[in-house]
Amino acid sequence: MQLFLKKIILSAIFNTSLFLILIIGIQNSSNKSKVNLFINETISLPISFIIGTSFISGSVTGTIVSLIYGKKN
Repeated sequence: MQLFLKKIILSAIFNTSLFLILIIGIQNSSNKSKVNLFINETISLPISFIIGTSFISGSVTGTIVSLIYGKKN
């Protein structure tokens, strides 16, 4: 249980720090784009924000999957 909690805390700190660095880094970004979803389009967002949030969400998903399958074994 202690290892499980340690992995969750480490992942949360890592992903939060990546998100903060992402927010600080895109302050002067001028290249904006829209994401086409099935129903609507999103607002114009900086491309670096879209790529960065995709990376962070993949990191969170990978951590969750790793914890779920690691717990079963």
